[in-house]
Amino acid sequence: MARTLDRTPWYTSADCRLEDLVTVVSDEITAADVPHAEAVAKGIPVYRHATLVEASANEQGRREVLAELAWVFHDGPGVAAFKDAVPVDVVDAVSAVFMDMICEEKERGEAPIDHYAKPGANDRVWNVLEKLAVREPGLFVDYYASGMIALACEAWLGPWYQITSQINCVNPGGQAQSPHRDYHVGFLSDAQAEQFPPHAHHMSGLLTLQGAVSHCEMTIDSGPTQLLPHSQKYGAGFMAWRRPEFKAYFEQHYVQLELAKGDAVFFNPAVYHAAGTNSTADVRRLGNLLQISSPFGRSMELEDRYRIGEAIYLSLLERQRSGMEPRPIANALAAAAEGYAFPTSLDYDPPKGGLAPPSQADVMRQALAERWTLEQLAAAHDAHRHKRRTH
Repeated sequence: MARTLDRTPWYTSADCRLEDLVTVVSDEITAADVPHAEAVAKGIPVYRHATLVEASANEQGRREVLAELAWVFHDGPGVAAFKDAVPVDVVDAVSAVFMDMICEEKERGEAPIDHYAKPGANDRVWNVLEKLAVREPGLFVDYYASGMIALACEAWLGPWYQITSQINCVNPGGQAQSPHRDYHVGFLSDAQAEQFPPHAHHMSGLLTLQGAVSHCEMTIDSGPTQLLPHSQKYGAGFMAWRRPEFKAYFEQHYVQLELAKGDAVFFNPAVYHAAGTNSTADVRRLGNLLQISSPFGRSMELEDRYRIGEAIYLSLLERQRSGMEPRPIANALAAAAEGYAFPTSLDYDPPKGGLAPPSQADVMRQALAERWTLEQLAAAHDAHRHKRRTH
C-alpha cells in the first residue's frame, strides 16, 4: 500500500486564516522559561548587561545564555530587550556623528528612500556601519565592543555573523509603519513570495536578526517599535501581513517597551512589527537599526555574473528569436544571472517602486524583452554594477 504523505501546501495569501495567528500568539512565557532575564515585561524577557556579562564569563555559562536567547527568538516570544547594551557616553558620542550625517546628506539634497515610511516622516541614513568606521574608527570599536550585541547575534546566527546598520530618526508627528515581517521574504511581493516553498518561508527568519539600539529616551509616546510576540511561529505569516484583518488584529494587540538611552531590542524578523507613531512635539526618536545576517547564505564559488550574462546574451536572444519556449530561456537565465537584489548600496540603488531595487536578472529580462544589443546590455550592467558601490 502506498504511503499517504502529509505535505505542507505552498503558502498563498488566500489561504491565510487569522485564527491560526491568534492561536500561536496566545502562547505565554514565565520567569522560569528565561532564568537569566531580569524581568518579563508585556510578555518580553528583559535582560541587563551586567547580569549577562557575569553569567557568560565562562564557556559553560556563555553556552547557557546563548541557548536561552536562541529559545527566545525561535520558540519563545521572538523578542528580547537588553538594558545598558551600549554605554550612554558612547551612544551620545555616536549620536552626534549620526546627526552630522543626517544634516550633511540633507545639505547635499539627498533624501534616502525608506522601505515602509512616507517621505519626510523620518530621516534615514544607509550603510552607517561603514560610514561610522571610516569617519570615527575609535567610536566604532567602542560601540561594537558591546557584549550584548555580540551575545544576541551569536545566539541566533553563530560567531561569523555580518552586521549592517542604518540610522532611523523619526521626527515629531511621524506616523506608525504598517505592520510587517522583514528581510528576506518580507521584502517580496505576495506574488513573488508564493513562488517559494514553505520551508524557505520558515528558513527566512533563521537567516537574519533584527535589532535596534536606542539613542534617546524612547517613551511610549515617542513610538518605540510595535511588536506582536510569538507571531514568528505562524507559518504563513509572510503571506498574511498585507491582509486587512491581520493588520487590524495587530493594531489591537501589539505591545511596546520603553527604552532608555543605550538599551537595545532584538527580534526574529518574522515577528510582526512596525515603528510606532511619534506623538511628541519635540522628540526626534533616534535609533540605530541593526540587521545582522547569517554567514551561510552565500555560494561556495565567486562568480562574475555580469560577465556570464554578457557571454550568453546573444545565444539567449538567438534562441528566443528561433522560437524556444520562455521557460527554458528563463531556466538558462536563472543559472547565469543574479536573481536577488541584495546585498546592494541603498544610497545609490534605492528601492524605487517597491521594497527592492532591480536585480541583474531583472536587467537581463528587460534586455531580452526589448531586444537590446549586446552593447546596450553591457552599458546597463556597468550602470547596475556602479550603483552597488559603497562610496
